[in-house]
Amino acid sequence: MDLGIKGRTALVCGASKGLGYGCAEALVREGVNVVVVARGAEALADAATRLEAAAGHGGPWVKTLAADITTADARAAVFALHRDFDIVVTNAGGPPPGDFRDWDREAWIKAVDANMLTPIELIKATVDGMADRGFGRIVNITSSSVKAPIDILGLSNGARSGLTGFVAGAARTGIAAKGVTINNLLPGAFETDRLKGTMAGAAKKSGQDFDTVWESRKKNIPARRFGTPSEFGSICAFLCSVQAGYLNGQNILADGGAYPGTY
Repeated sequence: MDLGIKGRTALVCGASKGLGYGCAEALVREGVNVVVVARGAEALADAATRLEAAAGHGGPWVKTLAADITTADARAAVFALHRDFDIVVTNAGGPPPGDFRDWDREAWIKAVDANMLTPIELIKATVDGMADRGFGRIVNITSSSVKAPIDILGLSNGARSGLTGFVAGAARTGIAAKGVTINNLLPGAFETDRLKGTMAGAAKKSGQDFDTVWESRKKNIPARRFGTPSEFGSICAFLCSVQAGYLNGQNILADGGAYPGTY
């Protein structure tokens, strides 16, 4: 299927590895130019090499910025590098797992700043330009925890739920009539460094070894496996497509069927 986005330009955050990289790669394969942002310069350079290979000779361009997108300076640097984006994929590393009794105000503010306020700032900076040009896709990578909270991820549960509520309103302010959609993509258990860190925290809390917790989690997913960044990226690319223009203000859950609810 031709997604109809060849020649468009995307900003993909947290794109040096994991789910962010999967999204960037899927977009590049569709002919989309990408600006990829991540904190680690070395990992980002490696990601850029792989993305350029995926783009192929004469394909879309790839630009990189090694910076922390949760800071105002980094966001200013992004828009200095490239101003007008047709597609924005927001993504920032989730806050650490732990016990809510141990989190002070600073921990909460940091979580909200990264996983709620940063996506909102990126939406504010791009949505009107998208509307003026008649096309725009904003995809926020959040978490399945906004539908089924995970006890040791309280910081993430709270901050990402705040973003979910914001998007529910912002997506319905008339921008869809101008060709712009905002959706949230909710990953469940995907094979990433983030999942390994979460499982290590769960193992420590339960007193079990890592491998036992890892295999147990896998068995609780109806698909009996963890997702891959590549298939996550394909879902993201579809949400950015012309075919997905009637999908707006939605929370798309990708978790192998793990969420047990009806709605």
